Amino acid sequence: MATMPASQDAADALARWHAVVASRDPAGLPALVAEDAVFRSPAVHTSQEGRDTVVGYLTAAFTVLGPHLTYEREWLGDDSAVLQFRSEVGGLDVSGVDMITWDADGRIVDFTVMVRPKKALDAVIQHMGAELVRMLEAAGS
Repeated sequence: MATMPASQDAADALARWHAVVASRDPAGLPALVAEDAVFRSPAVHTSQEGRDTVVGYLTAAFTVLGPHLTYEREWLGDDSAVLQFRSEVGGLDVSGVDMITWDADGRIVDFTVMVRPKKALDAVIQHMGAELVRMLEAAGS
């Protein structure tokens, strides 16, 4: 069996990510995220670890950033990508990057987010916190 170059694998993984983002449906997230994935956010001091936790944060981000999220540029590596995005939260323009790394199976193992400017980051933190609390309450936790 011929193997594709790693960059093709990354392109395929990125295409799956874009398809889930375009659907605006977080139900597709668990299949994209590795069991031992890590999520890093400017809103949380420590790394968030494990598929369920990463999917939870990404699901909250779909709610908070997703309605206005547009990717403007992207850079693709052998097993990773950097995606520059824009969104709007609480009436503020948000600019940022998603840095995603995939494993050999094309599942996300590392997802790091950076957001600017600070005023927009503050709005993202506030809205993400509220959404995460809402999700926990809805789950009965």
